[in-house]
Amino acid sequence: MPLNILCTFILGSALGWILIKMTRPPKHMEGLILGCCSAGNLGNLLIVIIPAICKESGNPFGDSDVCYQYGMAYAALSMAIGAVFIWSYVYNIMRISSSRIQKEDNTGNGINILKASAEASESRTDNFSETLNPTKDATDDAYTLLLPHAKPEEKVSISRKIKHHLGVISSNLNFKAMFAPSTLGAIAGFIIGVISPMRNFIIGSSAPLHVVEESVFMLGDAAVPTLTLIMGANLLKGLKGSTTPVWTVVGIVAVRYIFLPLLGVAVVKGAIHFSLVHSDALYQFVLLLQYALPPAMNIGTIAQLFGAGESECSVIMLWTYILAAVAVTLWSTFFMWLVL
Repeated sequence: MPLNILCTFILGSALGWILIKMTRPPKHMEGLILGCCSAGNLGNLLIVIIPAICKESGNPFGDSDVCYQYGMAYAALSMAIGAVFIWSYVYNIMRISSSRIQKEDNTGNGINILKASAEASESRTDNFSETLNPTKDATDDAYTLLLPHAKPEEKVSISRKIKHHLGVISSNLNFKAMFAPSTLGAIAGFIIGVISPMRNFIIGSSAPLHVVEESVFMLGDAAVPTLTLIMGANLLKGLKGSTTPVWTVVGIVAVRYIFLPLLGVAVVKGAIHFSLVHSDALYQFVLLLQYALPPAMNIGTIAQLFGAGESECSVIMLWTYILAAVAVTLWSTFFMWLVL
C-alpha cells in the first residue's frame, strides 16, 4: 500500500507537469496544479466510502463485520501514509514553487529600479558625453586590454556535482514541516501497532490504558465533521469566482477522474499479475480507489500558508468536489466489477 500511494503521487505529478506544459497557466499556479494532481483525499473519503459499502446487507465483500474491520484498517493506513507523503512531498513542491516566484518578483523589481536609475543618469549626462569623452571607443578598447583574461572553467568531478545537487535539495527541503501533527500521529500509530507489548497495553477493552484508545476514537470521530466544515469554508471562496483559467480546471478534473484512475488500473493489475498483491478483493478495491479521489483538503491549507493561489485553489476544490459525487460513484462501481 505505501508503494501504491507513492505511485499515485508520482503519476499525478507527472500528469500535472504535462498539464502545465499544455495549458501554460500563471507561474504562481504551477505548484498548486502539481499538488492537486498528485495528492488525493485518501483519508476522509475512504473512511466514508468503506463503511457505507461494508454495512450494506448484501455487500459484495462478504461478512459485514469482517469487511468493516479490514476496510477501516485499510482506510486508516491509507490516511496515515497519505499524510506523510503530503507533508513531505507536496508541501515542499509548493514551497519551492512559491519561493521561486517570490525570488523572480524581487529580481524583476530590482532590475526595473536599476533600469530606471540608469536611464535617468544617462539622460542627465547626454549633453556632456560628446565633449568630455570624444574617444569613447578607443578608451573602451584600452580598458578591455587591461582587463584580466577569464580563466577557463575547471572540470568538476561527478561526485562533487552529486554532492552539490544533494546539498541544494536538502537546503530547499523543510524537514520541520514533515513532522506535522498528522505525520506524528501516523508515526505514533505505526509504533503502537507494530510493538505487541505496547499495543496490548493500550488497545483492547481489557488493556490497562484503554481510556487512551477511547479518547483517541472520540477525537477521530470529531475530526471528520470538522474537516467537512473546513472543506465547506474553502469551497465557499470558490463560489465568488476568480481568474482561474478554465482549461486548467478542466485539465485537473481530467487528470483526477480519467487519466489517473486508468493508470491506477494498469498499476494494480500489473502488481496482481506479478503476485505483489494478494487476492483479497476488498484490498484490491481500496488500492484502485486511491487513484480516483478528489484533491486532498490539505492542499488548501498549504496554499494559505504560502499565500499562493488561494482563490484559485478554492475554485479547483469546488469543481473537483462537485464532480466527485458522480466520478467516485462510477469508478467505485467499475472497480467492484473489476475485482469480483
